[in-house]
Amino acid sequence: MALQTITWMSTFLCLAQVCSMPCQLQGQLVRVTHNLLRDMGGNFPLECLQENVFMAFPATAFTTSGAPLLSSSGATAIYETLKNIDTLFGADDMPTKWDQQKLENFQNILYRQIEESKCMMGSVDTCDYLVRAKVLTTYFGNIAAVLKEKNFSYCAWEVVRKELLFTLQFILEHNSDSLLWANRT
Repeated sequence: MALQTITWMSTFLCLAQVCSMPCQLQGQLVRVTHNLLRDMGGNFPLECLQENVFMAFPATAFTTSGAPLLSSSGATAIYETLKNIDTLFGADDMPTKWDQQKLENFQNILYRQIEESKCMMGSVDTCDYLVRAKVLTTYFGNIAAVLKEKNFSYCAWEVVRKELLFTLQFILEHNSDSLLWANRT
């Protein structure tokens, strides 16, 4: 009987801990994701300069009238960005020149952030969300098109990595208030 009571109490405490977790993207994980992406391949390779293409960054998806978004709108834009990045990295033709351990860690942390933040999508301002999601879908569709057009070559992936680094850096610099930071002063 005592063992059964302890088991039920342990289960209850575990559920209470899980349910009390905040439904927010963790800033430190976004930073780690950025750093892994940066470090897995080093600087942009000189041999890829000819294949570098301009892709207009959708800053409007992360701002309102030139100002950073409020936390909930910013968080949903960041969440959609992470989902789109995850989709890009679902391809089988990944560069073998990249540090494979860092690539795997990057993909695992990206997946973790998406899974742990799904709950935030329950309180989305639909009109605002649809506009931002459309802009982000277009941007990431252009990135995917570059990959496909260049047959998922190493240089195409380097162009994608450069774009994603810019995107994650923009989020860290301009939308950090939409992220949960542990012990931030």
